Amino acid sequence: MTPPDDDRSPSRTTPAIDRAWVRWTTERDEGARDQLIVHYSSLVKFVAGRVAAGLPVGVDTGELVSTGIFGLMDAVDRFDPSRGFKFETFAIPRIKGAILDGMRALDWVPRSVRQRARQIENAVAKLGNELKRSPTDDEIAAEIGIDFEELQKWLGAVAVANVGPLDHLVSGGEFESRQVAADAAEQPQAVVEDRELRAVMRSEMRELPERERTVLALYYDEGMTLLEIGEILGVTESRVSQIHSKAVILLRARLAAVGVA
Repeated sequence: MTPPDDDRSPSRTTPAIDRAWVRWTTERDEGARDQLIVHYSSLVKFVAGRVAAGLPVGVDTGELVSTGIFGLMDAVDRFDPSRGFKFETFAIPRIKGAILDGMRALDWVPRSVRQRARQIENAVAKLGNELKRSPTDDEIAAEIGIDFEELQKWLGAVAVANVGPLDHLVSGGEFESRQVAADAAEQPQAVVEDRELRAVMRSEMRELPERERTVLALYYDEGMTLLEIGEILGVTESRVSQIHSKAVILLRARLAAVGVA
C-alpha cells in the first residue's frame, strides 16, 4: 500500500511540520500535536479508501475515517523522528488496524452470514483432511449439500466477514516490514513471533491453488482493489470477491492444521 505522492501529500513535509515534530516530541506541546494530526489527516482518508475498496457497496467510508483518526492520533503520540523512519511508514499500519478494530467492534456481519462462513470453513477443513490438498469449489459444495452456483453466492456473502483478518500477517510490503523494524526495540519478542508467523503464513500460501494464491498476493502485497485484480485476471469484481473469500478460508484451514490459527 503506497500513499499518494503529489504536492498535496503529507509525504511533502515542510519546515513548519518539522518544527511541530520538535515541539511535540520535546515539549509535548498540544498545539503542535493538533497541527500534526491535521497535516496527516489525508493519510486516514487514503487508508480508509483502500479498505473500503474491498467492502460491499454501501459501506459508509465516513465511519472508517472516524475510527482511523484514532490510529493516526496513536501514531503521532508514539512516533520518534530520531529513528530515521518516515511518519507514513509508522502510521499506516496503525490507522489500518484502528479501522479494522472499529469494524469488528460494530459486529456488522449478519448471523446468517457467519453461519455460512462456518459451514464453508468446516467443509474445507474436513475435505482438506481427507484429500490432503485444497478442495475444489464443486467438492466444497457437495460436502455442504448445495450446488456450485449457491456456493458462489455464499462466498460472495461471506466476503464481508473476511475483511482484514489476515492483514497483520499476510502484508509484507514496505510499510509493514519497516514498521516491524521501527518497533523492534520496544517489543523484541513480539517482533520475533510476528516474523515466525509470517514465515508460516507464506509457506502455507504457496500450497494454495494458483488462482487463490494470486488473488491474496495482489490484494495484500500489492494493495490492489478487487476491481483492479479483476481487470488483471479478466473476471468481474464480484468473482474476485468470491475467490478471495475462498482463499482466506483455505488459508485459515491450513494454518489451523499446523496449529497457527
